[in-house]
Amino acid sequence: MYEELDLFGVYLAPFVAMMLVAWVITQPLNAISNRFSLPCRIWHPGLFNICVYLVVLAATVLFWRPF
Repeated sequence: MYEELDLFGVYLAPFVAMMLVAWVITQPLNAISNRFSLPCRIWHPGLFNICVYLVVLAATVLFWRPF
């Protein structure tokens, strides 16, 4: 069971932390794709970035271990 995170007296859902972790992981992936000019070859780069973020978020939720 996931427990709430206490951030200076404000309780946050654990999904907020998962979203932040997924965003931090997604940023280097976006930089790598930009380095290899992948957005020029994709029909809709914004949609691709959201899909990559959702895949990383799903993996984060799957492998999240409460500490």
